[in-house]
Amino acid sequence: MNGHRNVHQESVANSQSSIWLADLWECTKPGITLFVIISMAIGFLLGSLSGSAAVAGAWTLSWGHFVAALIGTWAVASGTAAMNMVFERDYDALMRRTASRPIPSGRITASQGAFFALSMLAAGYAILFLGVNPTTGWVSVATSVIYLFAYTPMKRVTYANVFLGAIPGALPAIGGWAAASGTVLDYGAWMLFWIMFFWQVPHVMAIAWIYQKDYTHAGFQMLPKSDEKGLKASFWVVFSLLALFPNIVKLWVLDLGSWVFLTGGILLALGYLLSGLNFAWKRDEASARALMIFSFIYLPGTWLVLGMDRFILYLQAILS
Repeated sequence: MNGHRNVHQESVANSQSSIWLADLWECTKPGITLFVIISMAIGFLLGSLSGSAAVAGAWTLSWGHFVAALIGTWAVASGTAAMNMVFERDYDALMRRTASRPIPSGRITASQGAFFALSMLAAGYAILFLGVNPTTGWVSVATSVIYLFAYTPMKRVTYANVFLGAIPGALPAIGGWAAASGTVLDYGAWMLFWIMFFWQVPHVMAIAWIYQKDYTHAGFQMLPKSDEKGLKASFWVVFSLLALFPNIVKLWVLDLGSWVFLTGGILLALGYLLSGLNFAWKRDEASARALMIFSFIYLPGTWLVLGMDRFILYLQAILS
């Protein structure tokens, strides 16, 4: 009997440990973190072009730096997301969309969440500063600081938080470029930044439109709250989508993308723009949801086209 009881207790303990680890994983907001890692990888890929990306096809890929940047960026992004969940736990508990998250629901305490977040941040910063280079480390610090101490509190003050939040959302591409090249001053790095920046504005506004009752209930100042007719939201959505096009063309002009990327990038941006125009015309939940869905297609699609474009160039360079 005692043996069966011990086995049962051990099984329960293992199950509880698995659930707790799954909750910690959820605290990292893995979907958002994946976007961050992919954007960092694209920045690294383009930043690896020698001569500050001046000579297309002259690659100086450092796989050691890439792996270190990947792990460090993941740790920093995970820690930042977890700390954000700690900071906003009381507000998240008021929204149906976020109430079931581990910290707002109480499955993980705020102190446990903060310890986990700080541990991840410390590990990530150490890897990036010591294993990659200080420039990448400082980019990651700036990302966390702006996200946690500027964007997060501003969400309860003004809808302009969307633009402020787009900065840390776009910095991973800069961090990837810095990890490969050691600098953030190359023009191409900032083209990636602006693509990330302008992608986020329609993405976030679409989500805010869909969940506007939740955001209002929690006291967040997202745009629909002060824009009942959706005119402001429509303007910023269309403006941001139009702003994608010159940045796509500039990457091509800088020789950071061939006609393959130019064609694919323009087509994806056109699709995103059509979704935005549809929202601007209808301004309802269905059009906002369609815009949100296409936003999830646009960024991975753009990075995929750009990555394939550069990989083809890489193969041509090593085979020639």
